[in-house]
Amino acid sequence: MEIAAPVMVKHIDPDMTLLKMPSLKAVKSFVAAAKYLSFTRAAEALCVTQAAISRQVRELETYLGVELFKRAGRAVELTEAGAIFFDAAQMSFVNISQAAERIRGHNAGKRILTLCCSPAFSALWLSARLPTFFSENPDIDLNLITTQNFLSMEPGVRPDIFITKMAKIQDGYRSYPLFHDVIYPVCTPEYQAAHPELSSVLGLRDGGLLNLSPYGRSQVAEHVDWGVWFAFHDIDIDERPHDSPHMLNANDYNLIISMVLTHQGVALGWNHLVTRLIEEGRLVRPVAEEVVLTESQHYLTFREDREKDEACCRLRDWVLGQFG
Repeated sequence: MEIAAPVMVKHIDPDMTLLKMPSLKAVKSFVAAAKYLSFTRAAEALCVTQAAISRQVRELETYLGVELFKRAGRAVELTEAGAIFFDAAQMSFVNISQAAERIRGHNAGKRILTLCCSPAFSALWLSARLPTFFSENPDIDLNLITTQNFLSMEPGVRPDIFITKMAKIQDGYRSYPLFHDVIYPVCTPEYQAAHPELSSVLGLRDGGLLNLSPYGRSQVAEHVDWGVWFAFHDIDIDERPHDSPHMLNANDYNLIISMVLTHQGVALGWNHLVTRLIEEGRLVRPVAEEVVLTESQHYLTFREDREKDEACCRLRDWVLGQFG
């Protein structure tokens, strides 16, 4: 009788990387607390109790042998060690989250694409056109990120497409020019009818003006406000009479357009943002004068590693097609 040879079981050495990993649950609680610099807000974000966040953070600090937060009453600040660990942990969680999202999207038969643009562009241009895109592309879901500062994205966040005024945002992207800035005054037909003085640029200067403040201008067009616009037409806004109607400054262009639509004054309209409202008859141009900034370009910026991604190319081509 033959004796079977013993089966050799290959010995697996301990995986020290995995063995040295702290509790992911504790790391998750730490990342939330570090992001909001508040255990209370972290608990609300993760739908747990504040005591649970504190317990998980203490567990992580015990494991690492250092304090991650400086506690001063209810306020917390990251220590130097905490800041180092937060940078690495946050990026890891972003990568895990994005990978999981892509996998879920594939399993559901849909591609999830990420597009980043300004709040004004998303509200005034994109939102009205998305139903058409979705009806033509039922296999695509969209993750929309709006920001006024494209250079301070969270670590690890890499949208498939940016729509912005910057030709260069990050390495690994290719830019396509979309359009120049064309800027002109807009108001409602009702406001125009009630203010016949708006038929001239000089009368416009002395009317009720809604102005995008410097902080808000970065999301639409830098350095263009009513003062600059009038200067292009050789008119000094500082010569407005003292008894002129109000001139409101706000850093939110969506708010300004909302106020225009409720007959509260005249605002500068960026052509790509207000064209639809003009076509619908909700806004009018009280004067024909405009400013065309040929040196000011908007771009669609596309991830180069998505060039062979058919769904991503469809979204890119659809946006480009909207601008002819």
